[in-house]
Order: sequence, then C-alpha cells, then structure tokens
Amino acid sequence: MTDRSKGPRRGKGARPGSPDRPATKSGDRPLRGDGEGPAKRGVGRVNRGPHDDRPERPGDRRKGRPGGVGKPFRSGARPARPRATASDDGLIRLNRYLAQSGVASRREADELIKAGVVTVNGKVVTELGTKVRPGDTVHYGGQRLSMEKKRYVLLNKPKGFITTTDDPRNRRTVMALVDDACPERIYPVGRLDRNTTGVLLLTNDGDLAKKLTHPSHGAEKIYHVTLDKAVTKAHLEQLVSGVPLDDGPAYADEASYVDGTNKREVGVRLHSGRNRVVRRMFEALGYEVVKLDRVVFAGLTKKDLPRGKWRHLTEKEALFLTKRK
Repeated sequence: MTDRSKGPRRGKGARPGSPDRPATKSGDRPLRGDGEGPAKRGVGRVNRGPHDDRPERPGDRRKGRPGGVGKPFRSGARPARPRATASDDGLIRLNRYLAQSGVASRREADELIKAGVVTVNGKVVTELGTKVRPGDTVHYGGQRLSMEKKRYVLLNKPKGFITTTDDPRNRRTVMALVDDACPERIYPVGRLDRNTTGVLLLTNDGDLAKKLTHPSHGAEKIYHVTLDKAVTKAHLEQLVSGVPLDDGPAYADEASYVDGTNKREVGVRLHSGRNRVVRRMFEALGYEVVKLDRVVFAGLTKKDLPRGKWRHLTEKEALFLTKRK
C-alpha cells in the first residue's frame, strides 16, 4: 500500500484514482499565509489572509473576485452615473427637502409624508415622490422648514459697534464684522451694548436663538466688570440676593472679585437677558461701570479669538448648543 502521508499532494486537476501529480510548476511561489503547500497565484484559489480560517465557498474561486461572489471586474465597464441632486428647473423631492432641513433621514421622511404630517403651500401632501420648488413653503410639526444650511458664528465684539442687523442712523453694526463669514443671512443672538465687548453668537438657526434668549431657558453669561471704585463685600452679596430695579428685582447667580486684581474688578455670572441688566444693577448700588466684557455665553468663550475677529463653531460646539435643554 502506498504511504500517502509522505507522498506528494495531488495537484489541482487530479482526479480520483489517477496518479499523483505535482501541484506547481517551477518558479511558482506559495501564497502568504497558505499552509497547504504552493499554489499558482491568482488562479483557482482565493488570496486568503493568514488568519482567515473560513472554509472556501464555490463562489470564492471566481477569477478576479477574491473572497466574494459575483461577476469578475471588467476594465471596460461603464462607470456609474452621478446621482442627480435636483432637476434643472429647481425641483427637488420632498423627502430630500425634509432630510436637508434636518427633520429626518430620507426613509424616515417618507414615513412622515405618508402619515400626512407635512404640508406644502398649506396643503397636506401624502404622495411619495412629490417634488417642491425653491419658493414653496414647507411645514412640519407647525414649523416652517428651510434647506438653508445652519450657521453658527462666534464674534469677539469690540467696543463701538451696536448689536443689530441694520441701523437707521448709519452707525457701525456687528454685521460689518462678519460680512464675509458665510453666504447665509445670520443675525445676533441677544444684544450687547455699544460699549460692551466680548462673546457674541450670530446664527440663522431661529429655534436656537429663541431657546438661548427665552426667559425660561436663559443662557448662562459671565461678565468681567470694571467699576469706578472698589466694590464692597456687602454689595457683592446683594447682587446675589437681589437688586431692586424699575422693572423688578434682578439677581446674579454669583458675584466675586476677579483674582489677581483690585476690588474694582468683579466677575458676575447670571442668566437674565434683561436689557443692560449688569450696568443697571451696579448703577442702582452707586457704581459706574467703566468697562464691561462678556467672557462666556452659553458655554462659549472668546479664548484665542482676538477682539473684532470671528470663527465658526466646531461641530462639537454646535451640537452642544442645539441639544441643550
């Protein structure tokens, strides 16, 4: 009986009962990681990795498709056409409009359309594949949607600029400082006095602007205040306990001396969005505000941002703002 344990292995084309034949020709090299002897590269066997112990499947032996099943690659195959994003006349599918407005994915948008919760120009639309024009009015959940990209610009406001989109007296506005920030129309979130400096957010995200300025939410603000004279400790405590103003008492969350300075410089943290509230609180206590600088707004700081310069929020910063309660 022939001892098969020491004899040569059968070649790829060997038939049962035929004499053993060598598996390779001279010059063939073994595949990397193949522990079953030499094999001709690229023909009849998958180029398998050293740690791939999966059994071979019939589809694995298709030439030019290592490890997969399907037709071999053809160098003359026609490339796929780029997917159209909108028709020449500006029409766009409604589900894509919803997706780009940030409402949902396209698949989820189809479900919303079928549920009858989306209106176009005041009419409920339930037919999938409906297209809308750029000027159409689309509502979902009682809110008008827009495909305009959301922009979030942080400005370190300098002194001498008013916080408004335009001014009938032709004074300088903060819009002149962010004129080249983006093609979308952005506007300030809240206000800073003409002579107040520091962190100012501008955006076209109306929902976020409303949330940050609404009294029930009230974004946190921290101011560095320089006064005309030293502030007493009793007055620091009164800023927190409440200072009576014409429109009702105003409260600071925290008030303390600024480290490393004299007692004319105070840090004030508060959530109130009332007009000129910091200046009015100190004036009510008998002080004149010489300098007022907002150093924090809704967790955003002016670190590494020179006075009069702006930057776009990072994706992480924008997500933090939009997801906040």
